[in-house]
Amino acid sequence: MNDYSEKRVWITGAGKGIGRALSKLMVKEGWVVAATSRTKEDLLSLVNECPLDTVIPFPLDVSNHKKTISTVRAIEKKLGQIDLVILNAGTHTPVPATNFSVEKIRNLMEINFMGVVHGLSEVIPKFIKQKRGHIVVVASLAGYRGLPSASAYGASKAAIINMCEALRPELLEHNVRLSLINPGFVETPLTDKNNFEMPFIISAEEAAKRILAGIGSKKFEIAFPKRLVFPMTLLKFLPDSLFFAFTKKMLK
Repeated sequence: MNDYSEKRVWITGAGKGIGRALSKLMVKEGWVVAATSRTKEDLLSLVNECPLDTVIPFPLDVSNHKKTISTVRAIEKKLGQIDLVILNAGTHTPVPATNFSVEKIRNLMEINFMGVVHGLSEVIPKFIKQKRGHIVVVASLAGYRGLPSASAYGASKAAIINMCEALRPELLEHNVRLSLINPGFVETPLTDKNNFEMPFIISAEEAAKRILAGIGSKKFEIAFPKRLVFPMTLLKFLPDSLFFAFTKKMLK
């Protein structure tokens, strides 16, 4: 990770989970982090756990486009040009067919998908204009195929994956890198809500290490852990009859 003129990064969803662990790890690697999160208390505790002036807090609800615009401008005014953007903010609400909810799905899509879109709408024109920059977007292995109770979460992550695949070659034409992060289960306040077995779950700190290593590798997709990536990839190629026989067994 030595191809940046200045080690300044904007991380969304930095208050908890992967974003928080990644912020702390990048500070140790010499980065100055512009940290955004909906919860001011989370940001303040993150600042207090890091050396002085290494984490600059900016409260932000990424589902608010106008607020995202003003926050990006505030970050640039405070820190100057940003080298790296990590769009990580997200949430999860199980939406089974028996409790199908427009409100829940709309809220989840506004945060998980439109939150990414709002960030991209601000940084893509800037990076294209300056002919360099690196955008990292966090999706999920859950976006590979539709799984029971994840009709909203999986759809939001599938949309992110598809969008990033479409943008990648276009951005490379302007010397702008785009990386896609697809984690499996990670120990966070979101996965604490799950009441089912989560195979090969890893800590947020371990996820942060893998993301940082993956960003440095210049690969497009950074997916982990491998023990879960393989079966999830296999599901993408299963015929529907076999796939639905498998997911039926997941139903309680």
